[in-house]
Amino acid sequence: MYHLPVKRILTLYIIREISSLFLLGIVIFTLVLLMGRLITLTDLVVSHGVPLADVCRMIMYLVPSFLVVTIPMAFLLAVLLAFGRLSADNEIVVIKASGISLVRIMPPVIFCATVAGLLTLGASVIGVPWGNSAFKELSLQVVKRNITATIREKTFWDDIPGVVMYTDTYDEPGHMLKGVVIHDGRNPDRPMTIFAHDGVISSGAESQALLLSLHDGSIHMAGNKGLYRLVHFGEYVMMAGEKKNSEILRNEADMWISELRGRIDDPGTTVKDRLKVMAELYSRFTFPFASLVFAILAVPLGIRNRRSGKSGGFTVSISIILVYYVLMSVMRTVAERGVLPPVVALWIPNMVFFVLGWFLLRMASLEKSIPHLSLRTVLDSFRRAS
Repeated sequence: MYHLPVKRILTLYIIREISSLFLLGIVIFTLVLLMGRLITLTDLVVSHGVPLADVCRMIMYLVPSFLVVTIPMAFLLAVLLAFGRLSADNEIVVIKASGISLVRIMPPVIFCATVAGLLTLGASVIGVPWGNSAFKELSLQVVKRNITATIREKTFWDDIPGVVMYTDTYDEPGHMLKGVVIHDGRNPDRPMTIFAHDGVISSGAESQALLLSLHDGSIHMAGNKGLYRLVHFGEYVMMAGEKKNSEILRNEADMWISELRGRIDDPGTTVKDRLKVMAELYSRFTFPFASLVFAILAVPLGIRNRRSGKSGGFTVSISIILVYYVLMSVMRTVAERGVLPPVVALWIPNMVFFVLGWFLLRMASLEKSIPHLSLRTVLDSFRRAS
């Protein structure tokens, strides 16, 4: 039996160990996932003249969708490293020698897991629909505002599908063109080549399009059966890009919980779409629960992983996360195809890992050795089975 001050000190000590590693893990994992997007977003600044402030806002809108994944990952790694260090320094042995069982040091871990789960829930339920919708809206605005900024003189410009434009000189502040050549291949049956002495270009205020006002030129059109047509003009106006108002296309990941429930209850929703929406709805709550599952699983694995240090803890965490998210992806596909009800399929990964974690925790508390399964052992087993 141990006194209350000892218990409080031990609780704060474990929370401090996990918290520092947890915050560091969130930063590292989020930056790793952002690297792929950062390359594309940096290109917007360098090549397309997009303001840096808009790019920073885009990154901010992307962060919640990454946090849904990185928070459980960071928590799992934090618990593995924290208990791995405690075990390597023989602090676990001292704690047990003081009459404190392994199960009794779980409350601070569960507390940290609850905080991580609530953070993930907030990112999943509120952050993801807000961030995705805002990101798409800002992206559309950036394209509308900066589409003319990509035009360069004496360079072929093909940012709009089917249209290639060349200009000898381009006055960017006034959007004035001189020596313009445009090939319009949007209609394969009647491609056109337009020559103009000069012109003015502007982006549509309500659409992702370019409005070209050309002067003193000619249009060369080729038709079927070798037909050819030449038209001279004093002024010619053409629209390149979307002619109608561009609307933001929102999928299930962009919807709020109330919108998802509305789609499910809507009689006009097809069975296939209803299953996809239900899978998205239940996944918003199953991912946050992963932190609680990882708390039970990581403690015995961290204690057992005393000799391999931080590199071993990182390897174990990546392996667990990989298996978990692969299983979650498979179960989501099963739910979307209607093989199992979504409410059942999407909770299976958490249940599997919870049972495994409880089994390992029980064995560790009883001072029993935990079976070691290396990657080579698993591959040999599959090879023998096949």
